[in-house]
Amino acid sequence: MPGLITDSLVSEYDAMFARVGDNATDEQIVAALVQDCAWTEQGAHEVLQLARKYGTSILTNALALAFAMQIEDGDAGL
Repeated sequence: MPGLITDSLVSEYDAMFARVGDNATDEQIVAALVQDCAWTEQGAHEVLQLARKYGTSILTNALALAFAMQIEDGDAGL
């Protein structure tokens, strides 16, 4: 199941990022996440910072661990 979910999200975010462009500012990316991907502004800021700070290697492992531990939304409440 995680593969289907992540494939769908990658496609969604690829399309969103294509719309904002490679030179988009953080503010433009956050606005697109809010408008196109149903994030709150706080959640959009957090997910963008996580992506920038940790990248795909760490976050893939964190996702796999969260699935194994059956953690859906975590403690942050975003």
